[in-house]
Amino acid sequence: MSEVRPLLHIENLSVTFRSEEGAVRAVDDVSIVLNPGEIVGVVGESGSGKSVTSLSVMRLIADPPGKISAGKITYTGRGEEVDLLSLPEREMRSYRGNDIAMIFQEPMTSLNPVMKCGKQVAEAIVVHQKCSLREAREKTIALFKEVKLPRPEAMYDSYPHQLSGGQKQRVMIAMALSCEPSVLIADEPTTALDVTVQKTILELLRNLQKERGMGVIFITHDLGVVAEIADRVVVMYRGKVVEEGPTQKVFFQPQHPYTKGLLACRPPLDRRLKRLPVIADFVDAGEKQSVEVTQAQLAYTPPEIAAHQEKLYAQEPMLEIRHLQKWFPVRKGLFKRTVDHVKAVDDVSFSVYPGETLGLVGESGCGKTTLGRTILKLTEPTGGQILYRGKDITSCSASEMRPLRKNLQIIFQDPYSSLNPRLTVGQALMEPMQVHGIGANNRDRREKVVELLEKVGLQSAHFNRYPHEFSGGQRQRVVIARTLTLNPEFIICDESVSALDVSVQAQVLNLLNDLKKEFNFTYIFISHDLSVVKFMSDRMVVMNQGRIEEMGNADKIYRNPQSEYTKQLIAAIPASNPAVER
Repeated sequence: MSEVRPLLHIENLSVTFRSEEGAVRAVDDVSIVLNPGEIVGVVGESGSGKSVTSLSVMRLIADPPGKISAGKITYTGRGEEVDLLSLPEREMRSYRGNDIAMIFQEPMTSLNPVMKCGKQVAEAIVVHQKCSLREAREKTIALFKEVKLPRPEAMYDSYPHQLSGGQKQRVMIAMALSCEPSVLIADEPTTALDVTVQKTILELLRNLQKERGMGVIFITHDLGVVAEIADRVVVMYRGKVVEEGPTQKVFFQPQHPYTKGLLACRPPLDRRLKRLPVIADFVDAGEKQSVEVTQAQLAYTPPEIAAHQEKLYAQEPMLEIRHLQKWFPVRKGLFKRTVDHVKAVDDVSFSVYPGETLGLVGESGCGKTTLGRTILKLTEPTGGQILYRGKDITSCSASEMRPLRKNLQIIFQDPYSSLNPRLTVGQALMEPMQVHGIGANNRDRREKVVELLEKVGLQSAHFNRYPHEFSGGQRQRVVIARTLTLNPEFIICDESVSALDVSVQAQVLNLLNDLKKEFNFTYIFISHDLSVVKFMSDRMVVMNQGRIEEMGNADKIYRNPQSEYTKQLIAAIPASNPAVER
């Protein structure tokens, strides 16, 4: 019996980028084999070289500053071996998109915002398949049906901003499949999506791969996601492949400390840890990791949890929300008359106690963020009451709210867009202190800012750097430090870890818990990921379509959910166990 030839073979690939500090090797001697009809998961943190490897296959590395300095990429999909790296650019264009297609990480930046979604897919079909616009439209609508987009004809004429995150990702998948490729590279296609949307996208990709017999390279930072979809796993760390093998073997018998760290970073669902393990517990400790990791994984006992909650709920509430509403008018016609309302928050009531973390969980569009913004009076409520420390602040004017802003803070979802790119980190942190008159002078404020930067795990040298000079996890720490400058007692964390690597996410969650203990903060922690909310929260509120589905002890809701919606959220959490997933 003849041996099956790999569909795609990356051999000893090295990619170097030139920078002010000198040459940086982003990919270092990487070899990956993709067989026909196989899904290979490539896993690692941001900066591990995953995306650079995939862009090298597509020959999309910009030179300068990047350069493929060594290696060979062999493709056999047309019946003969072709080294993609040695092809002239004109020939490579016939393979790119046609034989080897890619779903990029961020659909909103990959889609043209001023061009209708259907036309963007049809354009790719016309270019590669030399057919008429009418035929391309028919094929595009058929693809939209295949990727299960609702109302395919309407979606064809919609712009990207009119679609949800999951719908935009399906358009990207349709575009990638439009020329029936034999190799599909999916680069973080589910990052920052709701767990329920993520699950449907993964099921869709798996089904399409089986139907079309494609080879798929699936890139992600989350080993739990890989458990759902991959046949084999390749683990990358600092530009190198540190471990590879069948999914089951990598999960149940991981060899490299980094792989063990990635597996441990996701919050477990069967117990409440005092602290999440992080990569450094494994990689820095090497073989002597047992003591550190055991300490990191100590879980709270049921009596400890019960005693904490009894003390917590014996107090008077810090915040009381009574029948809160936020409705947005739907206006139509020449005179923009109000014909209906979108009930983003609809008759919501709950209390938050001093020192509590209240988790707020639900899919995108359920009203979580609107509720958070309404509580802080960043958007005016339509009805109901907001009581802070017994005082009704519902009808407070902007000037009346200003003194209270010091105590009521928010950490926004996207740290990059919430920082002024023209201000250094030091200026950004000193600004709220100047507004509220904290500190005798700028020298005092600077000392306080440096202290806070070190408190959140950054350095004093970062004071004069700009936001674009930081990684996503570092920017999130900067935003947390800015929140601390005003010494607040109540903080809303709005999806503050949703787009971070699982390893960086673990660091930020530990940081938030450490700060809570040190400063006795009270949190409302908003997320679409129920496993993260369960780790962080004393109580949990599950929201759906502007209303509360259920509310109560976080562990009890996970063990015994009452509503079908909560059961669906729990079922969508990646199990980090391929045996369970399969």
